[in-house]
Amino acid sequence: MNAREDAKEIGLAAVKSVVPDAAVRRYLEDRSYGGRVVVVAIGKAAWAMAQAASGVLGDRIERGIVITKDGHSDGEIDRFVVREASHPIPDERGIRATAEAIEMVRGLTEEDTVLFLVSGGGSALFEKPLPGITLDHVKDVTDQLLRAGADIVTVNAVRKRLSAVKAGRFALEVAPARVETVALSDVLGDRLDSIASGPAYPDQTTTDEVLEAVRRYKLKLPETLERSIREETPKELSNVESHVIGSVPVLCEAAREEAVRRGYSALVLTTFLEGEAREAGVFIAAIAREVRASGRPLSPPCAIVLGGETVVHVTGDGRGGRNQEMALSVALELEGPDRFAFLAIGSDGTDGPTDAAGGIVDGGSAKRIRAKGGNPRELLESNDSYAALGLSKDLIITGPTGTNVNDLALLLVE
Repeated sequence: MNAREDAKEIGLAAVKSVVPDAAVRRYLEDRSYGGRVVVVAIGKAAWAMAQAASGVLGDRIERGIVITKDGHSDGEIDRFVVREASHPIPDERGIRATAEAIEMVRGLTEEDTVLFLVSGGGSALFEKPLPGITLDHVKDVTDQLLRAGADIVTVNAVRKRLSAVKAGRFALEVAPARVETVALSDVLGDRLDSIASGPAYPDQTTTDEVLEAVRRYKLKLPETLERSIREETPKELSNVESHVIGSVPVLCEAAREEAVRRGYSALVLTTFLEGEAREAGVFIAAIAREVRASGRPLSPPCAIVLGGETVVHVTGDGRGGRNQEMALSVALELEGPDRFAFLAIGSDGTDGPTDAAGGIVDGGSAKRIRAKGGNPRELLESNDSYAALGLSKDLIITGPTGTNVNDLALLLVE
């Protein structure tokens, strides 16, 4: 039994289980459509979802568009145009691609369907600012929220108020045709109004909630944006239907099952892991100590599975992501001879503005960083977890996985 090797293999197997091809195919095989079908696929998993839809529906699709993150497409798809754009900060390419999508759905009738394939990352990639609001406004607000450590629900709640396609407004563009949303959820609790900022779902946020977020995160907004966030969003839509086909609980259960198969007792501790990444690392280290001291919640060899999405409050000038920062925090807390491994990865294969999916650490990780001339504590404080885990050879690099259902954290104790 090698905890480090097992952790990596368990994590990769779990991610593979939520790649969207099979889920989209299963959903569409039992569906029938009377009128024209137009497909709009947005998010990091958009290409894989669109390809699966094309494989099932074939020439039933009249036309379609894929809008995905740079590097997340894999060639042409029949009857589709494929566009890449920036994430997590939107850019002009995303604006142009969104305009193409809106043009594609014009002129449809009540008999027609827009099959809307949605995955995480769609909020940045699918954007049309409201009149009087510029892309620079949207980029600045997004950057302020991310740097302040706001969670994805809060980020999307604010961005909805600046957009002509979020918060159900895309469904208004599609009317009178029907919008059928098929979603991979990257939002804890699978809130459909928050997944990709809910372009085709009635908005559940209130103006008071958004104003409170502005105060809490001390956002600096020009008067134009102040007025926009006070305008109410659509609360009722008559032409929408929504289905979630993949989420973080599925990811975590797959990890648990694979750990059991490898001889570990295993449990899913939570699928709602939130808060500061480094503080989550301290908490997970405490669980490892409890396992060693008392056999609670499980006796070793055991696997503790957690899913969710933490945040990083950026105060330094380093590079990294929430999973790398969490892993580095665990490495510092559990430095020493104990036989454990901890893996934290983003299911989409990217963690923050880096090419890493996350990190995998053990009791010797901090020592290896020092041996290469780094100070792991200082690197953590400067939000430079990518450099730290690079020194210890603890980065996990998978490339784009084709899915996006939050993050997986896995603690193995031998």
